[in-house]
Amino acid sequence: MQRLLITNAKALVGTHPTGTRILAGAAMAHLPMVEDAWLLAEDGRIAAFGPMATLPKNSEQADEVIDAKGGYVLPGWCDPHTHAVFAAPREEEFVDKIKGRTYQEIAAKGGGILNSAKKLRAMDDDVLFEQAKTRLQEMMLQGTVAVEIKSGYGLTTESELKMLRVARRLADALPLQVRTSLLAAHALPPEFADDRSAYVDLIVNELIPQVKKEGLADFVDTFCETNYFTVAEMERILVAGAAHGLRGKVHVNQFTSIGGIPAAVKHNALSVDHLEVMEDVDIDALVGARTIPTLLPSCSFFLRIPYGPARQLIDRGLPVALATDFNPGTTPSGNMNFVLSLACIQLRMLPEEAINAMTLNSAAAMGLADELGSITVGKRASLIITRPIPSLAYLPYAFGTSHIGTVIIDGRAVKA
Repeated sequence: MQRLLITNAKALVGTHPTGTRILAGAAMAHLPMVEDAWLLAEDGRIAAFGPMATLPKNSEQADEVIDAKGGYVLPGWCDPHTHAVFAAPREEEFVDKIKGRTYQEIAAKGGGILNSAKKLRAMDDDVLFEQAKTRLQEMMLQGTVAVEIKSGYGLTTESELKMLRVARRLADALPLQVRTSLLAAHALPPEFADDRSAYVDLIVNELIPQVKKEGLADFVDTFCETNYFTVAEMERILVAGAAHGLRGKVHVNQFTSIGGIPAAVKHNALSVDHLEVMEDVDIDALVGARTIPTLLPSCSFFLRIPYGPARQLIDRGLPVALATDFNPGTTPSGNMNFVLSLACIQLRMLPEEAINAMTLNSAAAMGLADELGSITVGKRASLIITRPIPSLAYLPYAFGTSHIGTVIIDGRAVKA
């Protein structure tokens, strides 16, 4: 048995009771802690914890002891929305944005998703894997212990499968938890410009069954948005996904509100992501639903578009999850620590709300609430130990500084 002991934590943060799977509304501001504490992990799972005054006498028998030296110990960040497998950055489009071109204008001239698809189709699987592995290794050092990765930069059967196979290889090669989503409905490929229904047919009749057969995806996704995929097309894809055991996670309401959220709720989507443009009917549809609103503030920051209405959602009694949206076009960063700061600064979330949104709720938004997201006996010992800082609020406050001392995944420290 491999035993890890952490001692002298200023506090263990997020010690939610067993069975707490998600926090909503006012409960998001509740972040239980154990001050001046120790934690024991056995074989990668949290086995026990408590105040230093109760440290077991046989603690010296641990295989490894980490002195937190007054740092906080938090659950590791869970990132439930990324596009971390991609072929190349798109900094030339970044310059276009500075010159005043909109996301839609860049896409119309061959940029955006189609630009990434063209490059990915031509890239060797092993090169794609190594590039993505490097990105995920950096994210782990920044505190991310679980990540969802979407396809969507292939837009052909062969290339979509290539992306998902690479994502599964990453899951085998790295210690963090990886969940995958089939996002073939990310943009309409040029080959189907005059027959969009045929492309949806290909997704429903060919891609989804093949993905299920190979066990390549946990979820199915659609970019339901003006100029991308309609509500009816999204519903058809969600129905086909559900028939093959793939629950929906949907891109929706990034630029316009077209009825995608009520439809996603009707089809029991696990999450609806983006939500920068929300109408009352959209929020009403989420109240009482099992669908988790997931906000991506670093995308809003990069594109200079509105931020998701976190305060309005929380005030209506809803849960909120947070994610990076890491991708080459609209969010070239997988740093959840920056998301934490943006959540507090721009979304006006309390530090406690934002931390819960990035841990317990984000774990729930990728189906991992029973494994990660809180310091609870039996869960994975995937943790962040901060450097000594004066308070939890200092984490989002001092946004230009790295506050992470050690990242532990399944009871083992992540090495640079």
